[in-house]
Amino acid sequence: MGTVAVSFNGALGHAGLLLVLGASLVGALSTAFAIRSGNRVGLRQTPVYAWLILAGALISTVAMQRALEVRDFSLSFIQQVGSYTTPGIYNVAAMWSALEGSILLWVLVLAGYTAAMAWRFRDRFDDELVAWAMVVMFVICTFFAIVAFGPANPFSAGPPWPIGQDGPGPNPLLQDHILVLFHPPMLYLGYVGFSVPFAFAIAALITGRVGEGWLMETRRWALFAWGFLTIGILLGGWWSYEVLGWGGVWAWDPVENASLLPWLTGTAYIHSVLVQQRRGMLRVWNLSLLIATFALTILGTFLTRSGVINSVHAFAAGQVDGYFLGFFAIVVVVSLSLIAWRGDRLRAPGVMDSPVSREGAFLANNVIFSVFAFIVLLGTVFPLIVEALQDRRTVVGAPYFDRLSIPIGITLLFLMAVAPVLPWRKASGELLRERLFWPAWCGVGALAVALAVGADGLWPLIGFALGGFAGGAALRQIVLATRRQGWRGLVGRANGGMIVHLGVIMIAVAIVASNAYTSSTDLLLAQGEEVEWNGHTFELVDVVAETDARADAIVANVLVDGVPRGPAITTYLRMGQAIGTPSVATSLTNDVYLTIAGTQAPQPGATEVRIEAYSKPLIVWLWIGGALMAVGTVLAAFPGRRRRNPIDPVSSPIPSDDTDTDTDAKPGTPRGRTDDDTPDSAAHPDDASGRNDSQEVAGV
Repeated sequence: MGTVAVSFNGALGHAGLLLVLGASLVGALSTAFAIRSGNRVGLRQTPVYAWLILAGALISTVAMQRALEVRDFSLSFIQQVGSYTTPGIYNVAAMWSALEGSILLWVLVLAGYTAAMAWRFRDRFDDELVAWAMVVMFVICTFFAIVAFGPANPFSAGPPWPIGQDGPGPNPLLQDHILVLFHPPMLYLGYVGFSVPFAFAIAALITGRVGEGWLMETRRWALFAWGFLTIGILLGGWWSYEVLGWGGVWAWDPVENASLLPWLTGTAYIHSVLVQQRRGMLRVWNLSLLIATFALTILGTFLTRSGVINSVHAFAAGQVDGYFLGFFAIVVVVSLSLIAWRGDRLRAPGVMDSPVSREGAFLANNVIFSVFAFIVLLGTVFPLIVEALQDRRTVVGAPYFDRLSIPIGITLLFLMAVAPVLPWRKASGELLRERLFWPAWCGVGALAVALAVGADGLWPLIGFALGGFAGGAALRQIVLATRRQGWRGLVGRANGGMIVHLGVIMIAVAIVASNAYTSSTDLLLAQGEEVEWNGHTFELVDVVAETDARADAIVANVLVDGVPRGPAITTYLRMGQAIGTPSVATSLTNDVYLTIAGTQAPQPGATEVRIEAYSKPLIVWLWIGGALMAVGTVLAAFPGRRRRNPIDPVSSPIPSDDTDTDTDAKPGTPRGRTDDDTPDSAAHPDDASGRNDSQEVAGV
């Protein structure tokens, strides 16, 4: 009976992957043919392929989860990550703890987005823009199905497995904290989510409809993908902080950088798209940023799943590196070729009247984020380039990234303070003085508070002052909006974006404080003796052993300011690997972070133990800021007052002598009106310069 069940899991999983591959390939070819031949009946069949892809992905995922549950050691993947001693929640997460399962998760998320896209546009497949976007999605699905069915097949049979023998289980670092259940899926929802706006961008280039219509189709898709990626990155930092025992949240690890790169270009796009919707400018910028974001997700997948880099996050070397590198090259070459082909249609109908304007601030934002992305990309791939050309290993460490990222971060905080108050087209000095008055005083107040609590150092003080300045600007916008519209003023892209800005500012201030003012020490604690350090008291209660079927743990029970804490060293029996488990005492102002010093665990019953202690100010505001960003993203996704349906294609004003033949605008739709583009003077009739504080602010 056991043999039948085992073979059934593998066969069912293979059948699901085969269905994904077949439906993706046939869907791409048949939809493209229907577009070219004008076969409307064939176009209306397009959603069927999307639902078949989703069905195949679900079948394969269920088969894999079933194989993990019953410990189906006939499969090679289960031999890598399966164990009878793995707790249930970590057994579920074991699917994405190794290469093959992580690709299967990618296929599942991609299938979900493809089906959601088919449902969202179910009545519009006779529109070439939508149809070509589905073709692009089918092509992406085909690539990942080939990888999952071929070199990264999680249902491949393994060598004969002795009856009754247990497996190693997942990497111990991936079964030590519940965040592993949420961090990778959130990242994948972000990575894969950018496939949808990328597909529409390619479709716009194919059809020549490069105006603003395709942007309107994908605004929420891009926004939610960005939100998921943001949450995934923050959860990864939290996991690192809680599990790895080094006391930090970000180490400029290559795999961390791989997730940061598409976030940087995606953030630039989320902001830059407002300019094209409002003024018809930055068309090439927006297409390039979307293409770069998608391409960087593929490049990041290559870096983390090819074995070319050493990282605590990376997977072992596999056979997928050539596939991903080749797909990355195809994406870049095809995309740039399409942009070159449509160059005549990409001329912006709008012009920048003054650099001191909202569109000028967004252009500066694009440049800074792009430079930041280049710096991170260069530092990440430079060791690989050196090794490939000179056959020697080199390392680009945190000092490189820190030295170059600090001035960029300071500049971005300044832009976050100024951009929300800038009007479109042109700003006068008088207008800026009026709008920046209270934000500037908030910056002065933040600096005064920092000095009062003993902060020092040039860069940290600048960071605190600009954090207050930017926070004041965001709060000013929110107050104005809620004063006019009540709580409904918080809903909509503009003011939801300001809430996101507040979350970013909290995170920035927390990073500045923790990086500049973290202190650490080694404490030799003796049982019954109280030790003081940095305003805290520490006392060793005892050292005990805790054992279960999967691990032995040596726990040092320590009182921190009278509250019990338990840093430990845990040895996972199946792998024989010992890892430190930190213990964190959190407050709104300071974390006390404890680990057992060294790699050797003390003996149970020991009367003294050496503890490494960190005092980390304001760390908790990283997580609070992340939660606020999530709330702001949701609010920004819903239309505020005076907004039309966000799927209505529109275009920006085009001068009378412009020959652009863009056809995105619907008949009867006034050109130059975006989804929330009420003329500025409608909100403030007495302000001909565009003094609309609540609309189109520099938010997400």
